[in-house]
Amino acid sequence: MKNNADFEAMMRANGPRIYTLAARLTGNLTDGQDLAQETFVNAYKYWDSFKGDSEVSTWLYRICVNAWKNRVRYEKRRAFWKHFSLDARDGDDNESVRELPSPDASAGEVIEKTQEIQALHAVLSRMKPEDRDVLVLYEMEERSYEEIAQLLDVPIGTVRSRLARSRDKLRDMLESEMKRPL
Repeated sequence: MKNNADFEAMMRANGPRIYTLAARLTGNLTDGQDLAQETFVNAYKYWDSFKGDSEVSTWLYRICVNAWKNRVRYEKRRAFWKHFSLDARDGDDNESVRELPSPDASAGEVIEKTQEIQALHAVLSRMKPEDRDVLVLYEMEERSYEEIAQLLDVPIGTVRSRLARSRDKLRDMLESEMKRPL
């Protein structure tokens, strides 16, 4: 039987990765914190029933993705579905969350990179959840096809086809986004 110390150690080991996944799925840090917390609350409820058939991290990723999908369905039903950019202001501290450019980059490169990142976040926020989740898990979380199939409970072939379709959609949407005037 697992105890609270085991759960706490597992949570400390996996917390940062789950929070990163949650923030990427939700599109902002505040909702990411809420989703990560919900993930660990759900994991705690079922901690004693975790059999170890998979890695703990895979089990947690699946809980997180499923909790996010449940939120999306809930919010869509109630017409509250809104996406936020990872580049938006977060919380009450009025600090922007931004990816810092390399100090070696020229001003033009920095501006271009910033515009590309903003376009990417804008496009990701408009994508359907089933297109976004496979992209986030593969491209940002660097999960394998097998892991994604297990996390999303779909066949590997479905992961491959969804990833290909999602990349095509992302590419098309990014091209349109980059052509828009500032």
